Amino acid sequence: MHTLSEYLSIVEQALKDLDYPSEPSGLYEPIRYILDGGGKRLRPVLVLASCEAFGAPVETSVNQAVAIEMFHNFTLLHDDVMDRADMRRGRPTVHKKWDERTAILSGDAMLTLSGMISGIGCSDSQLRNVTALMQRTAMQIYEGQQYDMDFETDRDVSVDDYLNMIRLKTAVLLGCACALGAVMAGADKKSVEAMYSYGERLGLAFQLRDDLLDTYGDPIVFGKEIGGDILNDKKTWLLINAMAEDKSGVLAEEIVRPSEPAVKIERVREVYDLLGLPQRCQSLIDTYVDAAVALLDGVRITPAARNFFVRLAEQSRSRNY
Repeated sequence: MHTLSEYLSIVEQALKDLDYPSEPSGLYEPIRYILDGGGKRLRPVLVLASCEAFGAPVETSVNQAVAIEMFHNFTLLHDDVMDRADMRRGRPTVHKKWDERTAILSGDAMLTLSGMISGIGCSDSQLRNVTALMQRTAMQIYEGQQYDMDFETDRDVSVDDYLNMIRLKTAVLLGCACALGAVMAGADKKSVEAMYSYGERLGLAFQLRDDLLDTYGDPIVFGKEIGGDILNDKKTWLLINAMAEDKSGVLAEEIVRPSEPAVKIERVREVYDLLGLPQRCQSLIDTYVDAAVALLDGVRITPAARNFFVRLAEQSRSRNY
């Protein structure tokens, strides 16, 4: 098995090696721009590591790793338009640097490129499985995005509703990444399904940890200002539970007649603390991490590969960025 840093280097090089047409530049420059913007690259790393875990050379799944990173960034590009987000990874978003029409069209091109690249190097049977995985995952992500949009005006969102939304919007793509690598390595169906489930649970833990960090993280380490979810009354695991349990009236007051930003963040955070929500959220994160690790016992991979995936899961338990 390669190390995490080695996988990251492979991904970055593969993204640099993408050969775009030179024209029209207005279509392709925004794609280069967003892919050059960095990011954790977790999804392509999962593809490569899963492929190698089942005994295939890492090069076997490089195209699928690039395809899933292309798809992931397509979703971010369109999300930024829908959310009217001005910044992404410390740089202006595509629709701010260019315009919304450019962001939508370049995003469409990224979606198509992702499908084209995902089939490179596949046998006929692999192509069927890869295509089915990518298409199913795409539809689930669109469903998750719609639920997220619906939640903006729906006051009756339950914790189960929220967990299903983040499963669709975030977790299934990590599951798809793990399954793609296994498919490209020729793993059996049971192993592919187990790796998918591992990635899905990792994704749930990942998103819940993001919820915590947005409220309690160090802005320097986390990479963005803390409290954005609170200021936007975003339906997170923390807010949904607080809305159901807060008897003080503080939360309702801050939603209806919000204080100035710093005060609102502090008051809402005090409600979360009083209800013990940070600890309870972390406990749920731990449950998903433990479930992900347990799934590795059901697949035949080398001890080195198992250790890699265990370490990755454990890092998601307590990451601060």
